[in-house]
Amino acid sequence: MTKLTEHPFFKKVIKDAWSYWTGAMLLAVLNVSLLVVSGKPWGITGAFANWGSWIYRLLGGHPENWTYYAPGSSNAKDLLEQSFLTNNLSVQDIGIIFGALLAVLLASQFKIKKIKSWKQVVAAILGGLLMGYGARLAFGCNIGALFSGIASMSLHGWVFAVFIFLGAIAGSKLLVKYFMT
Repeated sequence: MTKLTEHPFFKKVIKDAWSYWTGAMLLAVLNVSLLVVSGKPWGITGAFANWGSWIYRLLGGHPENWTYYAPGSSNAKDLLEQSFLTNNLSVQDIGIIFGALLAVLLASQFKIKKIKSWKQVVAAILGGLLMGYGARLAFGCNIGALFSGIASMSLHGWVFAVFIFLGAIAGSKLLVKYFMT
């Protein structure tokens, strides 16, 4: 009897990389399914604003007074009354995190790498902060603003695509010039 990891189906579906075409089709089907089920396009970064607001409230702050949660906005105050596990975006984000972990573990690709230099750490932290800040300014990341924006035929998705491309070029040049020497 062969091990599960040696079965051809396991190798084809779990271990080996999928083609871009397969990945694109699967993402499209999942995006449309989510829209049909929840009535909202796929998003990621909105949950992070909620998490920060919930933590701030636990520490004694009053995020309900912020313009972000003004009545009539898509971020109405009832979001603050939800819990971590009753908020759709939070559940989606947790699913993405655990799904990615499961995928990398099943493909035997999980590795803890040695930090080569502190420049790498600075670049990673700076890059993460800039991406997070940019995602909140754009009211979405590459999923909500780009992927869901283009899928819903919104002009903002195409504008986001142009600027994410330009940002990737600029970021790559900065990375090579300052952090890879």
